[in-house]
This record gives sequence, C-alpha cells and structure tokens, in this order.
Amino acid sequence: MRGSASIERGSSPPGDDSKNILVVGLGNELLRDDGVGLHALRQLALEPPFGVRLEEVGTAVLDALPLFEWADAVLALDAVQAGHPPGTIYRMTADEVAVSRSTTSLHELGLLQAFRLLSPEDRPALLILGVEPAEIDFGTTLTPPVEAALPGLIRTLREILDSDPLFQA
Repeated sequence: MRGSASIERGSSPPGDDSKNILVVGLGNELLRDDGVGLHALRQLALEPPFGVRLEEVGTAVLDALPLFEWADAVLALDAVQAGHPPGTIYRMTADEVAVSRSTTSLHELGLLQAFRLLSPEDRPALLILGVEPAEIDFGTTLTPPVEAALPGLIRTLREILDSDPLFQA
C-alpha cells in the first residue's frame, strides 16, 4: 500500500478465535493538525497494544480496503471538525458520523464510503476517535492544543482496547 507503514504485534496460533483488530491513522501530515491521526498512531507504535495491527493509511482510504476486509474491528484516528475548542477529543460510531451534519472530515467521509464498498459480511465494526484541529494549513507540526491532546487520545484508545468487547483481540 502506498505510503503505508505496518506494525503487527502478537500473532495468533492456527485455530485461535481471536479477533483481527486494526487501528488506522488517517490524515495529511503536510497540513498540520490534519495529520493528528498519523502522529497519534506513531506515538502508539512506541508501545503498541498486543494483538493489534497498526496501519498508516493517511489519505489513501480506498487503498486500505483489503485491510478493512481483514479486520473484525477498526479504530480510526483522525482530525474531526465539530465546532468545539481545538484539542477536543471525539468518540463516534459510523452511524453517528453519518447522521451528524456538524461534523466534517474528508477522511471520515472517505472512510465511510470505503466501508460501504465492502459487502455487509466483510464490514468490520468501526469507531472513530478524533481531535478537533486548531489549524489546517501547510506545515508538518501539530499546533500546541492538538499536540497536548495526543496523550488523552492514546489513553482513550487503550481504554477502548482494554474494555470494549468489540475491540478486544
């Protein structure tokens, strides 16, 4: 996959009934806070959760269709504009994003459209964790409020992986 980096931890023995859990980083790292999903994924990769596959998808959501077919559950990390203060962390299901008109992200739209291309039996559970951006403009560093939100975003993701049965490997 173009521009993709993969880290897989903890393989399952043959016949194991464990789930295929995928965490994807979305966004464009050349547009400051739009790349928060990629920055978060890289920080998570420093101490990756056991049994979870981490993938940098960036903006190539359609290229990730084979990964989505492989997965039983997907946690997507992205920038989300919903009108709250920069650095606000959001947790949304695909249904909540589809219904909300106040939430915008090109990647979420692409992600939801990509999921619609999958047959219903191949469609994994999806949860989007987002951070409200302060600035989406040329640059490769996150703004201070978004950078400060990264530990909370990663903590939230780990809590989901530890407590939500849908997202336990």
